[in-house]
Amino acid sequence: MAKKFNITGTCYPEKHYMVDISERLSQIESLVEDGEYITINRGRQYGKTTTLYHLAKKLSDNYVVFYLSVEDFTEREYNNCNTFAYAILKEMKKQINSFYLKNATDFLKNGLVDIVKQHSDNKEVEFDDFSDFITDICTKSPKPLILIIDEFDSASDYDSFIDFLRMLRKKFLNKTIHSTFQSVILAGVYDIKNLKLKVRPNTEHQYNSPWNISIPFKSDMSFSVEQTAQMLSDYENDHKTGMNISEIASLINDYTAGYPFLVSKLCLLIDEENLGWNKEGVLKAVKILLNEKNTFFDDLNKKLDDFPQMDFMFKEILYYGNSVPFNIDDKIISIAVMFNYVVNNNGKVKISNRIIETRLYNKFMSGEKITGIYREGDTEKSQFIENGELKMDKILERFAVHFNDIYGGKEQQFREEEGRRFFMLYIRPIINGTGNYYIEAETRDRSRTDMIIDYLGKQYIIEMKIWRGESYNERGEKQLFEYLDYYRINKGYMLSFCFNKNKVTGVNTIKIGGKEIVEAVV
Repeated sequence: MAKKFNITGTCYPEKHYMVDISERLSQIESLVEDGEYITINRGRQYGKTTTLYHLAKKLSDNYVVFYLSVEDFTEREYNNCNTFAYAILKEMKKQINSFYLKNATDFLKNGLVDIVKQHSDNKEVEFDDFSDFITDICTKSPKPLILIIDEFDSASDYDSFIDFLRMLRKKFLNKTIHSTFQSVILAGVYDIKNLKLKVRPNTEHQYNSPWNISIPFKSDMSFSVEQTAQMLSDYENDHKTGMNISEIASLINDYTAGYPFLVSKLCLLIDEENLGWNKEGVLKAVKILLNEKNTFFDDLNKKLDDFPQMDFMFKEILYYGNSVPFNIDDKIISIAVMFNYVVNNNGKVKISNRIIETRLYNKFMSGEKITGIYREGDTEKSQFIENGELKMDKILERFAVHFNDIYGGKEQQFREEEGRRFFMLYIRPIINGTGNYYIEAETRDRSRTDMIIDYLGKQYIIEMKIWRGESYNERGEKQLFEYLDYYRINKGYMLSFCFNKNKVTGVNTIKIGGKEIVEAVV
């Protein structure tokens, strides 16, 4: 069977192209050896389940491993601590013939069968008996026992699960007296120490920490450029495409920042759609991804609906160039970090990758299509494309005319905050369906924004800034020339929003050292 890129479920090296996670597994194994109780919290589709599967396989050489998921437990099983105890034991019994339990004794296996059988009629186990059973099997097992629970946060609203965690915590604190699991590993999106738990039904919610004995696994689980390159190298060995592996890996990570699902999704699109393992193929895959409906973006939209303040924060950052100080104690920032939507960038909140950022731009602008500047771009778009290339000079020239016609009488403060957003609205219908754009986060502030447009494999760099005088403008030109050097492009563009009463609008060209800048002043 030919290997493929996988974006759903567990990845297996014999079936899927995947990055090397051996270092990650060794780091967790060291914590297990030290007897630590561990939490692994990452966003959706971040490789947690794949990590846990291969960790359980690795640990099973020296431990008896129970690898459970509570995601599919029914309401009845969560009904009280006794029904939950039976459900856990039943899940443990299911693994009797799995390789996880290859070091388990007959005593342990028979004990699981017996206790489940004894209570099969009412499907309840007294919680104290459950606790004693765990102590018994941990005491008599020749190998230490490990408990791994995946998707634990799906159970976080249930008192029965919280009682279970408290029982394990109590055993941990008294492990010198009563035998218990060598290590317990909980994996999910939410941080167990910050869950909003329903501990008093139909009354109040509060933050509770039944698991303050655990340590978080902090190692970065995103893919580095080197890991992506290793995965592409395996693919290249099989398919002989002739791709420049390091270049493609770097480009993919430029858009994804190594988010595992997004990296694998782009690779899958390039492979299955035969887009070509080159720069143009990657950009086509990005375009397809940004325009498709999938569970990743569905979850992002749901979180914005659930947390309106997060939606507002993203608009402040993306639309208006406002800097948001990074404060992990801020509830909304903490939640956005937990979902891997933002990162700490030199003390400021930064959207974690270009794919998420561009999808957010598209979402925010989708409700503004009927604005005047969008309509003008949509009406004139046919004149801005020639031989598969954007006529960016013409785009800037016409935008300057329309902007001054439509918004020339507005208040200054309004224009300073809105000007660059209007250019994004203008350009969107022109490139929509063919090109992509993103804003360089390092330069996004009230005075300067660098937009990069990818259109049919060609990149166009536009620096958008507020006019602050001739000397400031010259510094901006110098920065843009340096930016063109970095991208190995000979032509760039500047869009200056000038609010002086005596401003001179229009388009002019500057040529220095073989490079050219076209500047439009509005």
